[in-house]
Amino acid sequence: MQKKYYQPEFETMPAEEIKKLQDQKLVKQVRYVYDNVKYYRDLMDEKGVSPDDIKSTDDLYKLPFLKKDDLREAYPYGLLATDLHNCVRIQSTSGTTGKRVVAFYTQNDVDMWEECCARALTAAGADDNDVCQVCYGYGLFTGGAGLHGGSHKVGCLTLPMSSGNTDRQIQFMMDLNSTILCCTPSYAAYLGESLREKGYKAEDNKLKAGIFGAEPWTEEMRRDIEKTLGIKAYDIYGLTEISGPGVAFECEEQSGMHINEDHFLAEIIDPETGEVLPLGSKGELVFTSLDKEAFPLLRYRTRDICILTREKCSCGRTFLKMTKPLGRSDDMMIIRGVNVFPSQIEAVLLNNGYAPNYQIVLDRVNNSDTFEINVEMQTEDFPDAPKDITTKEKKLQDAMKAMLGINPKIHLVAPKSIARSEGKAVRVIDNRRRYGITI
Repeated sequence: MQKKYYQPEFETMPAEEIKKLQDQKLVKQVRYVYDNVKYYRDLMDEKGVSPDDIKSTDDLYKLPFLKKDDLREAYPYGLLATDLHNCVRIQSTSGTTGKRVVAFYTQNDVDMWEECCARALTAAGADDNDVCQVCYGYGLFTGGAGLHGGSHKVGCLTLPMSSGNTDRQIQFMMDLNSTILCCTPSYAAYLGESLREKGYKAEDNKLKAGIFGAEPWTEEMRRDIEKTLGIKAYDIYGLTEISGPGVAFECEEQSGMHINEDHFLAEIIDPETGEVLPLGSKGELVFTSLDKEAFPLLRYRTRDICILTREKCSCGRTFLKMTKPLGRSDDMMIIRGVNVFPSQIEAVLLNNGYAPNYQIVLDRVNNSDTFEINVEMQTEDFPDAPKDITTKEKKLQDAMKAMLGINPKIHLVAPKSIARSEGKAVRVIDNRRRYGITI
């Protein structure tokens, strides 16, 4: 019989017991960090707070925040809390500018991380009868390593495919009867498209579930992937600074991701003021690692915008839930004074029958922002008469304006003319940066 939980003693723990466990772990962790991490000790001293001031999670607000700039400033060893010989691995963020963020792991840290990923896989229906195809990148990127380790703990036959080489991905998927797929949502969409082009129908593969993360995706994109691959698509959340994927995961209800609260303490703050907001408020997500040994971050600002809730879930898990990230406070685009998120554009495209193959191009001409969106047409719709394409572009532009409040210039382009991604999709080309504009 399929297991519903990987570690039910924690995943179904009553809320009051979760709070008690978090209180105990936080008091211990703050003392540990203060005694072992000079960088954070200096921040606490500057703010006038000591470990004795932290008696429970109710005192968390007293601690200073950590930001990505702090991690870069402390690079490479400034936030390391244990002797280097106790560490067994590093992982690093991808796609950052300047110094990369390097996170360290003891063996206990690795075991905890993999257990969190095992919880996510089990919630998606995986057990020791499954074949788990991991198409996240391996190496310094956390995606491949985390799901790979979680798959082992669940007992799946693990295919460590890494990203890229789509023909080989499809060969192994079909020949070895993969049942669980782990990759970015944009690559899942690309795999579905590639399978269709090879003449496969959704029912031809043995996949039953997919665990997709590392980039924003919408409910419209979820439904498109589920239809194309014939699966149930689950979200997963994580970040290298905290451990990697598995900080939070979706259950069969697909109504938000359960945060592994026995390991990670979550807050929502006002991104402008830093004020802690009550449950149900929209704001910036902040995480505190409760039992990390090598790289224990306290009050790390993720820059992800979401909502936290603690409502009863039909799956029986009692962990706090976070919504899908609704955007990021640092990748939000400000165009002509209007806040725009790529996920809004993706939703409009999918609601109007377009695949999520698009690219946003921003520039500045005569001190005014230009805003263009290149959108691929479907093969069956191309080539259309120029007049028909113009009509479609106008219709899509009107839909974008209704969503965003400003008018982009829409270009419908030929199928396959936008470079495909086998990792994180490059959605935005912001040429304004050459003018020193970073918003």
